[in-house]
This record gives sequence, C-alpha cells and structure tokens, in this order.
Amino acid sequence: MTRSGERAMGGERVAQLEYSEFQAAMLDEEKRRRKAAKIVAVLGHFLGRKERVLEGLTVADIGCSAGFIADELAAAGAHRTFGVDIDVPGLRKASARFGERVRFLCADGTALPFPDDSVDVLVFNHIYEHVVDPDAIMAEMRRVLAPDGVLYLGLGNRLGVMEPHYKLPFLSYLPPALADRYVRLSGRADSYYERYRTRRGLRRMVRGLRVWDYTFPVLATPAEFAGSELFPGAVGRVAEGVLSRTPRPVLGALLPVVPTYLWVATKGNRRPAGPSLPQPPEPVLPL
Repeated sequence: MTRSGERAMGGERVAQLEYSEFQAAMLDEEKRRRKAAKIVAVLGHFLGRKERVLEGLTVADIGCSAGFIADELAAAGAHRTFGVDIDVPGLRKASARFGERVRFLCADGTALPFPDDSVDVLVFNHIYEHVVDPDAIMAEMRRVLAPDGVLYLGLGNRLGVMEPHYKLPFLSYLPPALADRYVRLSGRADSYYERYRTRRGLRRMVRGLRVWDYTFPVLATPAEFAGSELFPGAVGRVAEGVLSRTPRPVLGALLPVVPTYLWVATKGNRRPAGPSLPQPPEPVLPL
C-alpha cells in the first residue's frame, strides 16, 4: 500500500511531511510543467500580458514541493521567485536544480516568511486538501498579498465524482472512517488523508477576497490557456465548440459538480484585463 499522509493517535490529522517521497505525481516533471503553463496563461489573461507575464513581479508558489512550477514562474519573467513548502526532500531536489533563480524556503503556510502586502503573485495550486488548516493558510496569503496583487487558486471539489489522487469514484463524498475503509479495500492506501470542500465551502474559504472564475474559460478555449481538449481529435473539437456556445446559466448549473475550479483572487477591485473570450471569466459571489 502507499502512504497517503500522517495521522496522530486517535486519527487526528497532522502535517503531510515529505509528500514528494510518497506521491510520485509531484516528481512528474512533464505533467507539472504543463500545469505551470496553464497557471501562467491564466495569470497572463488576468494581468493582460502575453509575453513575460510575470516580469518585474515578486512571485511565491505555496506548496512548491520539487519546484517545477516555481521554475516556470521564474521563467515567465518574475523579478523574484520563491518556493515554500514543508516537504524537505522535495525542497532539496528543487534547490539543487533550480536554486539559481528560485529561492526555496522551508516554512509552514500558516506562518509565511514574508512581510505584509509584499508579494505580487501567489500560487496555491491543488494544495488546500493536503493541509491541516487551509483557512489559516488563506488568512496568511491575504496578509502577504500586495494590495493590487493576484492569487491563483487551483481547487478540487468534494463533489467531483472521480477522486483525483486514487482514481476512486465518490471517495471524497464519504465521511473519514468510510473513506479510510474504501482506500484500504482498494489496496491503494492505508488511509485517506485529503479533505475536500464543496464549492460553497470554498467560497467561504476565500471570504474577504474578490474572486474571478476561470474554470469555464479554460475548458471552452483550452488553446488560449496552454491546455488541450477535453477529448482527443474530432470529439474534443466538438466538445470545445459546445462549451464555447452553451449559455452561461446552463454551464452554471453544472458548477456544483465540476471536479476542479480555477480561480483568480485579489484584495481589491482589479478585473481581468485580457481579451474577450467565448466564455469569459465571471465573479464568484461571496458568502
């Protein structure tokens, strides 16, 4: 069986240390760089920049692990790039490869080593389900984000049918004890560590920020965001066309079960500055 995390006596969740040591996906360089390209493209659209998207900006990847995404952020022109994690083996690998242009820091997300209002761009990509207190980390990111800064959020949805880590349907729907039993019976892990939230719970988590939803823009026009079609070949092109023309209220009805949300958040009233899209980014209503 694979390790899914660490638990204290009595089932209490504790920090997932050395995550890259038991989650091979964190060391899949090609896949991580593809994710980074999408992140940079979404940030580029929001900022209204096509080239050198992050030029002149201070950028931090929170939960950087082996550093592939942080390296791509640096390559996008960032003036200073930081990678932050508690994954010491991952940080060692990252520093050995990318330390010349990224500064890697071993720090907990609940106590980020940055002054108030000092970071122009924060990336928090598919991390919240792995941490003990995501609300505390969100509060810290709000603290360090510059007044006109941008926070990229890749957020898994509890109501997405297929759980992405273990590829087991409805795993994230279950209460912890049943989820533990499910992954054990599958032979894929000893216990189920991750804790996802519904869209409503995620809206509550980002309270105090203004949020723009890039989920449907990316799905409807993947080429604009360094992505590929949902399905290969002609089927993918048809699906893309349908998504780009479907009325937004119809798509909105699907939001509660979309597996992943791509959000961009700010402290103020900054709006997407990129060109118009068939499915434009829309504000996420606060709770």
